Formats: sequence, structure tokens, C-alpha cells
Amino acid sequence: MSTENEGADVPSEATPPTGPQASDRAAASASGAQTPDVPPAPATPPPPASAPSASAAGGSPWEQSHAPGGPGPGRPDGTAQFPVYGTADHGASAGGWGPHGGGGGGDPWGDPGNPAPKRRNGGLIAAVLVAALFAGGIGGGIGFWAAGQNDTGSTTVTATGNPEALNRKPTSVSGIAQKALPSVVTIEAQGATGEGGTGTGFVYDKQGHILTNNHVVSSAADGGKLTATFSNGKKYDAEVIGRAQGYDVAVVKLKRASGAPLNPLPLGKSAQVQVGDATIAIGAPFGLSGTVTTGIISAKDRPVASSDGDGSSASYMSALQTDASINPGNSGGPLMDASGNVIGINSAIQSAGSGGGMGPESQQSGSIGLGFAIPIDQAKRVAQDLIKTGRPVYPQIGVQVGMKDTGNGATIAQTGNNGSDPVTPNGPADKAGLRPGDTITKLDDTVIDSGPTLISEIWQHKPGDHVTLAYLRGGKAHTVQVTLGQRTGDK
Repeated sequence: MSTENEGADVPSEATPPTGPQASDRAAASASGAQTPDVPPAPATPPPPASAPSASAAGGSPWEQSHAPGGPGPGRPDGTAQFPVYGTADHGASAGGWGPHGGGGGGDPWGDPGNPAPKRRNGGLIAAVLVAALFAGGIGGGIGFWAAGQNDTGSTTVTATGNPEALNRKPTSVSGIAQKALPSVVTIEAQGATGEGGTGTGFVYDKQGHILTNNHVVSSAADGGKLTATFSNGKKYDAEVIGRAQGYDVAVVKLKRASGAPLNPLPLGKSAQVQVGDATIAIGAPFGLSGTVTTGIISAKDRPVASSDGDGSSASYMSALQTDASINPGNSGGPLMDASGNVIGINSAIQSAGSGGGMGPESQQSGSIGLGFAIPIDQAKRVAQDLIKTGRPVYPQIGVQVGMKDTGNGATIAQTGNNGSDPVTPNGPADKAGLRPGDTITKLDDTVIDSGPTLISEIWQHKPGDHVTLAYLRGGKAHTVQVTLGQRTGDK
């Protein structure tokens, strides 16, 4: 079945095709050396009995970047599932920076550099280890006993460390985190019937607006309860100002923001991000607020289709891909560059499982080093619309295309959904001369390999933008310029 595309309608689901037989999906209109013999040392009295040691560790595997605090919509764990459409294989955090792992060889958090040309790339309880505490007690006891056996009564005083060594540069990971954490909040959403979970958001402006994901707050959008907790522990009631299902972006506002540390995080330019740039992610994975992880941008312009779990709202993004550890609860949190600027909103992860998919069939949960963030250039535009009118605005070309991941392009359907026209009469595509059966293969400089890719690319633009489409008709290549139209609101 063909589906609407290019900002015409939000699709009913976003399940990735699993093979040639997969049906079309609904779219939005997607050493050691030897030592010489040594005489034995004199016998010494045995030390006192050592104190016992104990350790406890625990954890549990999860999935996706929206940590449930209760059963979520459509899934017991309330997570959002994110099938990926791309030319690369679909399938924790990166450690040190470079071969030295940040061990004093210079500051790895340098200037991200010049932008590269655009290219397409297809409650947990924290366990505490107590063994170290007991080991410390043993060491202290032995040291005191040995000093008591010293006839001279002398003691050894060790020099203290250099306090200046603890001064972190503002551009270090620690420096950036210390500055950003007070502006990152943990969001708890609860629906009218009790469903909900935990996610993340960050301060967008001094008026109390918080930017996050739609799937984080959707359960509380209609008659539910929403709270935002800052790093200082203060909790504020909040309300949804506007949300965009197709973009998976939402804006909430603190109801009584008096006294709240409303210091907006600086926004960068995602269009200037390059593969290999350093990243920092902040969020509340598994409800553990104020967690900071690092990585790099491992790919750009990754077409990702996601769903909130019940299939009622699908979103499409041309995502920033990062290997920074992102887990359930990181959703809606900032992905920052080496200068501390927000370049994306963490939204989805790919979890390992049978077949390497990202749907409910995934067996292993948590980060495997494939996280996806909504580019901030797009999220900023959406947020401005939501704050101004409460409704999202989508650019569109006015066609319905098949959502099967063919790798050959996005083909305009021969017949539309529910008897509608596959090419909207007098719409942008119709005015440009596009017809049912045409296969769109390129949008400006980006290769289009599927319907979801076409949607994610169009949605990076704004209504009124001019784009050049390359398409095939009857085996012959054509190009045409299209002025993007618009649709207001989700439907």
C-alpha cells in the first residue's frame, strides 16, 4: 500500500521493511625479566586479621532513550522504537580521545573545524562497590601496626598533590558539563491512566521553555502530570506548550518558574558539524539524572524513522549519529559539541537483537554505540513555531510515495490512500509536472533511496524553500525545481 509523503500526513506507523515481501508503510506526506636470587627476608610477625570485603553490583538491560517509570504507550516499558532506513547496515560509549585517551597529550576538545559538504550515509537502583572502602580500612590498620613496631618512632609524611592540577579548563569535558548541567532537567511524565516515564530536557529560553522530545511528554499531553527537576533537586510543575509528532520535538513550560535557574544552553549549528567531531551527551539514562557521556559524530544525515511505541505517531529525521552512550532516559537531552553548544536533541538508539533491528523484537537493550539526535537547526525552527502558535509546520511537496526501502528511490504511488490523489492537485509537485509512477532519486545534492529518506530531507527545509528534484520517468532522467508548500499541525 502506498503512503503519503513529504509532510502531507503523519504516517500511522514506522516499521522498517524486513525484506522484498514487506508491504508499503504509511509515510508523512521516514614481559617480565628474571631477577637474581635474593636471600630471604627476616621473618616478621603476622599482621592482624584482615577485615572482610564485600561488593555488590547490579543492573538490568533496557532499550531506547526514553526510560519508563511505568508502562508506556503500546509497550510495557514505555520506550519508543526506532527503525533505521539507510544505506549502511542497521544494527558503549566511546572512551578516551585518540590513542592517548585524554592522558595529558593536549586538549582533545578543540575547534570542530570547517563544515564538510553534505553527504548521505545510507527505577534502576545504582549498585555501590564497597570493597574499596574495606580495603582502605585494612591498609590503614596495617600502617598503624607497622608504625608501632618502629623503635625510632619516626613517621613518613607524603607530599600533597598539586591543587592546581584539579583546575579544569572551561573547554574540557568536565568544564562543559559543570556549566551545562544546571540547565538540563529530568522530565517525569504521567498520563491520566498512570502510564508514563522519564526523559530529559534542557532550558531553551529565560521564559521557562524547555525543549525535549514529543515521545517523552506525549503520555501527559492530555490531562496528565508533567514535572521538571533541575540538578539542584528543585522540581517544578510543567505543561505542554506544543508538540510535533512528525519531528518528535516538544516544548514544555514551567508553570511557576520563579527561582528556577533559567540559563539557556547555547545553540550551535548542526549544518556545520563534521564526522569525527567530539560530542557530549547529558541526560537521565534509566532515571540516573545528570549523567554525562562522550563520543564523536560517527555519521551525518542518517535517515531515521521512529515511533512512540503504539504506532500512532511516526517521526522522521535526517539524524546526527553519535557513539556517545545514550540509553533509555536520555531522550530529549542535549547533544553538545566540544565548545558546549547544543547541536542536537538525543532521540533514538539502535539496540542489538535478532536481526539487528530496532523494533520490539530486539533482545538486547541499551547503548551499543549507535545513537541518533535531531539536528538542532531543525529543532530550533520547530520550537519557534510551537512557542508562537502551539502547532508544528511541515514543508511538503504534495505527493504520496511507497515507504518500502527499495534503495532505488522514492516512487510516487499510482493510487492514493483512501481514494485520494497520489499527487495533490495544484500542489507543489503537481505544479512542477510530477506524475504518479515517477521515482524521485535526488533532492538537491542528496541521493534519495527510499520514502523515509525523502521525508527526512524535505523536513530539514522550511516552507517556501526551493529544491531541485531529480526523478526517473519511463527510464529517462529528469530534473525539476519545486517550491515547498506547507501543512500546519499533525494529523
